Amino acid sequence: MEEQLIWKDEFNIGIKIIDDEHQRLFQIISKLFVLGGEEEKSRRACQEGIKYFKTHALKHFDDEEKYMELIGYEDLEMHRRLHKGFREDTLPALEKELVREDYSPAAVSHFLAVCAGWLIGHTLTEDMAIAGEKMSKWTGLLPEEELAAMEGVILKLLKNMFQLKAQVISSAYDGEKFGKGVYYRLVYGREQDDKKWEIFLVFEDSILINTVGKLMGIKSDKLDIVLLNAVRYTASQFVRRVMNHYPSIDSYDMTEENLLTYEQFHDIFEKKRPQVSLLFGTDQGYFSFCVIAPHLIESGIGTPLDASNAMTEIEKYLLEKEKNTKRKILIVDDSITIRRGIKQLLFESYDMAEVGSGVAAIRAITLDRPDLVLLDYEMPVCDGRHVLEMLRSEREFADIPVIFLTSRDDKESVQKVLSLKADGYLLKYLKPAEIKRRIDEYFRTKEA
Repeated sequence: MEEQLIWKDEFNIGIKIIDDEHQRLFQIISKLFVLGGEEEKSRRACQEGIKYFKTHALKHFDDEEKYMELIGYEDLEMHRRLHKGFREDTLPALEKELVREDYSPAAVSHFLAVCAGWLIGHTLTEDMAIAGEKMSKWTGLLPEEELAAMEGVILKLLKNMFQLKAQVISSAYDGEKFGKGVYYRLVYGREQDDKKWEIFLVFEDSILINTVGKLMGIKSDKLDIVLLNAVRYTASQFVRRVMNHYPSIDSYDMTEENLLTYEQFHDIFEKKRPQVSLLFGTDQGYFSFCVIAPHLIESGIGTPLDASNAMTEIEKYLLEKEKNTKRKILIVDDSITIRRGIKQLLFESYDMAEVGSGVAAIRAITLDRPDLVLLDYEMPVCDGRHVLEMLRSEREFADIPVIFLTSRDDKESVQKVLSLKADGYLLKYLKPAEIKRRIDEYFRTKEA
């Protein structure tokens, strides 16, 4: 397999010592993708490569921080904090998974997808901020000491209340989807002021079924009204126990609760900066605890639950959740205009998700397998061809259908796309109705 990541000049931030190291880290990850696809021949080499990546990345973090100290970079502490989270939380959690799974192809793929995704995102946002090109996304997080204390409280409660063995995967969770889940929002306020705390709990279905469901003696592998109503009360108790550890918010009372769709949850993360955004890995699936405070959230994101309507609303939520058997389509394009346009075109008929890069696509596919990938052929860093090669090299993802999106219709370009043995291609300039017709026809043909 060819290199999976391509470093391009436009991703230089203009600071040579940092740009050179970024390019080196890209090369290491690229080689690891190749090794990860040759399990039998290079298992040992892959293990050594991962160790080398870790050592090199951590040294680069130290050098980068020294440079920021030298120039008096005002967001040094936040940058250092993100490095620390990757070094002390993300990497150890992923390494434990590698050992536990005996360096299986899936575990190696997960390690590389998360590391590459973190590296790309950090390079192109936080590191760009060093040169004044962008603003850091994570300027609003709680102080590190408070966040660490909250992590400890949540880990203890996950153990005591749900009997879950958990570990922190990330202290800067960015709202990515991870499989089928329940998105639960609670709002806390008080009479003396208008400040509010919005708390979001995200559970994979499997966590709820195998914890609360088992305690209730429920043998079904699906959520039902009784189970989700029990989860609602259990989750509110969980949040209250977290709040008990913080006098500044313990005096707040719950004023609203909602069951959200993933789209509603994701829209919040697109618009606002969370103060707490934790992702935990457990032996039953992923769990996230997020806080946006004290800002209000705009209306229209779901019906508030109370004693009079809770059972009715939960039943409606479960019916909608069960009805949502739409085919899942992942749009991968570096143009937000293209992504949003196609999403708007197809969302009524399909369960839509979108990402803006090839590396983000691998992570999204790992967390939530789609029925079809609409893949931009030309993207920076990791283009459509590289994404397709990575998918086809992994047994678990080899059969995921991929249709290329391209703006070129000359004979040479079309032949190049078709030679990659995708499931088809779509020209971006087609009329919306024609794009919709071709997607519908693809699925009708596949079902037939």
